[in-house]
Amino acid sequence: MKGTVGELGEFGLIRELTSRLTTTPAVRVGPGDDAAVVAAPDRRVVASTDILLEGRHFRRDWSTAYDVGRKAAAQNLADIAAMGAVPTALLLGLVVPAELPVTWPSELMDGLRDECQVAGASVVGGDVVRGDTIMVSITALGDLRGQEPVTRGGAQPGDLVAVTGWLGWSAAGYAVLARGFRSPRAFVEAHRRPEPPYHAGPAAAALGATAMCDVSDGLIADLGHIAEAGKVRIDIRSGAIDIPTQMNDIGQAVGVDPLQWVLTGGEDHAIVATFPPDVKLPARWKVIGEVLNPSALPQVTVDGAPWTSKGGWDHFGGDIES
Repeated sequence: MKGTVGELGEFGLIRELTSRLTTTPAVRVGPGDDAAVVAAPDRRVVASTDILLEGRHFRRDWSTAYDVGRKAAAQNLADIAAMGAVPTALLLGLVVPAELPVTWPSELMDGLRDECQVAGASVVGGDVVRGDTIMVSITALGDLRGQEPVTRGGAQPGDLVAVTGWLGWSAAGYAVLARGFRSPRAFVEAHRRPEPPYHAGPAAAALGATAMCDVSDGLIADLGHIAEAGKVRIDIRSGAIDIPTQMNDIGQAVGVDPLQWVLTGGEDHAIVATFPPDVKLPARWKVIGEVLNPSALPQVTVDGAPWTSKGGWDHFGGDIES
């Protein structure tokens, strides 16, 4: 569709966006009414919300609108999975300038729709508002299907720490883009469109995970949330974490130890969890550490020692110390 958002108008834009959507059996009333109705057989609803701001969380010269849609959906649906729930629905709040071409929000919606389909969910409604810059606000919903939620606070001394998904790929892709390059493509795409292991969250809950979190702010930072909530210490074994050859090559080219990306790079939305030591984990899970009794050391250590480099992301402070 040609033209700008302002030329199309609010209701024309809504019609354009909703026409691109698909649905799932969980949606009883979809877009077009005062509110959506989503089935909740478990009688509990898992909910998460997040905001992406242009210039802060994405750049239009680095990512297409479709990329932004995939990423916005992924980072919220991953939070649902990390609670041990199955994603069911997503709501969109969209702020856009009037002069923005209509193709941008249309392609954004295509990305949201397609990422929802990967997770088994659907976009069920939202709102659009005129503003000076682009802002994408997402609320995701999920169903526990009879399982208890896996929170950050259940880790016990003796538990294993295991991860599934990619670590450091998005940060390596960011480093490539920041230097004006577009390859290696796999790492650039990992930054533009993360691929969370959605099904691993509910599967981990069924296996008896004691605590769980998606890796959005960096492995050390997010394990720090688990350690703080459970009042335990977590030690990561760096040798247990595989670093791809190409990531090593990127690190050498830009002068960064790739372990830094693996331990502190966020936005891959891998899932990290703690499990009782007698649990037999599927091959997709990689044991990378253990839960220990609290000590005078920081709550997360690497190979038994404090990690002295920067350790995660804080929206108000930027990189934060571990």
